[in-house]
Amino acid sequence: MSQTQSNDKVLSFTAYDNGIYLANNKDTFVYTNKTASDIFRDCCTRFGIPTGEVANCSYQIPELTKVKTTAFDAIADALSLDFDATGIRHYISSDKGKLSLLTRRENILQWVIEPKKNLVSYSYAKSVKDIKTRVVLVSKEGTTLAEKSLPDLERRLGTFQEIDQPDESLSAAQINSLVDSILDEKSTPTRTLSVEALGNADVISGLGVYIIIPELNLSRTFYVDSDTHTFGDNTHTMSLKLNYANDLNKPQIAASAEKDYGVGTVVQFHGGRHYVASTASEPTGPQLAAGPAKITLIAKGAKHPYHLIHTDNSTWVYGWVDEGTFD
Repeated sequence: MSQTQSNDKVLSFTAYDNGIYLANNKDTFVYTNKTASDIFRDCCTRFGIPTGEVANCSYQIPELTKVKTTAFDAIADALSLDFDATGIRHYISSDKGKLSLLTRRENILQWVIEPKKNLVSYSYAKSVKDIKTRVVLVSKEGTTLAEKSLPDLERRLGTFQEIDQPDESLSAAQINSLVDSILDEKSTPTRTLSVEALGNADVISGLGVYIIIPELNLSRTFYVDSDTHTFGDNTHTMSLKLNYANDLNKPQIAASAEKDYGVGTVVQFHGGRHYVASTASEPTGPQLAAGPAKITLIAKGAKHPYHLIHTDNSTWVYGWVDEGTFD
């Protein structure tokens, strides 16, 4: 997109993936009873952007109007409304000239970052500045439709209230579900983590990685918000800005009807290869031995629908696997 040259004979250039077409194209967008998936497809079609995998967002947005704004803003608003209704996060990814809409919790890498192995340095911040202890949903006339609070949290922090106005077309059950979802999201402290680690080219923005830092009592998944990879002097390092993955415990889609496997089930892995994501086209790492493992995530309908983590050292499976690879 840009080039810069200087008298020391150095050429610097800036390149973007094809997400730049979402950011640099403006239009007026009007949608009624469309899902975020529908809106993503429409925006890409308008500007001739090839698409890859598109996640199945189930929530129908009653109305979304964006006047003279970018396609990216329209999609971002749609994804925000979908998250408020379902608690499930999605993100846009570019790969080999195609844009995809992916479910974040279905794209957790098996990559673990921990001290004395691949973690170089870290900086961790936790803040309750924007936390909310109660949420009130009101109509256009100001009538309270739903309200929920967390008394235990209010006894510790005091009262911090959020007021929102839901879509008029939502049923009473949907409004009650919405107030639960909003409070669950806004009652969680903001946790951000920056790490410097040995590089892995598969670790890019949007994906999730597992972080272990005993000094901080951290042992869980974080989402990658931004990544910088540096190659030089025969070394590869990466700087990551990470955010707490707080949607992993949302209700999971039911597993295969043939066998009632669920999140938390301990199974016997048969051995073989695993994948960095439920949608990956190629396996990663060497052949793995058989052994016990726990199902930690399920992505029904994906190429590799089960995420396994080994429970002892007989196998080192830590990734997404196919149906039929365990009992």
